[in-house]
Amino acid sequence: MKNQLGVADYGMDVWYGGNFNLRQRLELLRDCGIGGIEWLKGSSMSEAVQNAAEFHRMGMDFASCNMSNVELTMKCACAFGKKYVWITIPAGRDVPFEDYCRRANAFVEAAKYYGLKAALHNHLGTRVESPQELDDFMKAVPGASLLLDIAHLHAADGDCVEVIRKYHDRLAAVHFKDIYYKDKSIGLDKWGQRLRFCELGGGNAGMDMEKIANELQKFNYDKWILIEHDTHLRAPEIDLKKSADLLKELFK
Repeated sequence: MKNQLGVADYGMDVWYGGNFNLRQRLELLRDCGIGGIEWLKGSSMSEAVQNAAEFHRMGMDFASCNMSNVELTMKCACAFGKKYVWITIPAGRDVPFEDYCRRANAFVEAAKYYGLKAALHNHLGTRVESPQELDDFMKAVPGASLLLDIAHLHAADGDCVEVIRKYHDRLAAVHFKDIYYKDKSIGLDKWGQRLRFCELGGGNAGMDMEKIANELQKFNYDKWILIEHDTHLRAPEIDLKKSADLLKELFK
């Protein structure tokens, strides 16, 4: 596949209780046929360099950085030639939308200084959750990119194909995962009780992964494809390999 295939490894941290050895995690992912992790992490520039060396020694890569503070994150992403960083400002549902957008615009300008795109990650329970909020945000923060999470959007009654069509030229990366509804009578305000996110093909939400992949390819999307399984019910490598194999078929 022409896209780089990686993992947003939050779910692995939940399963194992953390990431205790970067080399071991990279070996596990490499054995699954996966080429990297979304974030290089570290508490200092020195640690970032050491970790980046470990990635590249193993023939692996990372999409962006997530360091101990925002400015260090931007400096590291710039230094390692990455394209985007997450917009990381307070994003709870209680934050006034106008305040969120004002701060996001400031974040965008700070990232631009380092030659980076600042990407919004749509997420249930945050300030930008619904399709309408996403549209409003993209209009109010015209310099922002979108790190599209197809499952969070689908769970908020969004149309992934429509959003790709609308914002294909502003995509920074795409998170792929499936949805398993546990109890649809529970509202989105308690989304963790309503559903869990899982491996591709393991859901019951009727997500059409092939249609979504085809829409991305229609616009020659060639950036990172990131598997994200928030909840593992068995050894993560089983689900990750299943999702990786499916994505390789969809993005030939």
